[in-house]
Amino acid sequence: QVQLVESGGGLMQAGGSLRLSCVASGIIFSKNIMSWYRQVPGKQRELVASIASGGVTNYADSVKGRFTISRDNPKNTVHLQMNNLKPDDTAIYYCNARSYPRSWGQGTQVTVSS
Repeated sequence: QVQLVESGGGLMQAGGSLRLSCVASGIIFSKNIMSWYRQVPGKQRELVASIASGGVTNYADSVKGRFTISRDNPKNTVHLQMNNLKPDDTAIYYCNARSYPRSWGQGTQVTVSS
């Protein structure tokens, strides 16, 4: 059974930083492309960043230069370091494993005040 548990969200002022974590179980973590998505109520979930098993990363234009995705394969964990946060970053953040596109965790709420 695939389980994804996100943590690290919170309330932050614009310009601040947060570090999100997602622990995965029930998957071969090291072989999966891992991604972070975010969703605002009433809008589609959008891809924020992804990292391949070998460490190659990809970012949405809106977060390039501010967010960094990383992974710790022995700990089955993927992180999202978010710097210089903006109010538009406010959303629920979810992680996902590419081989299990329908498996989602509960997400972690990030709220950025201006």
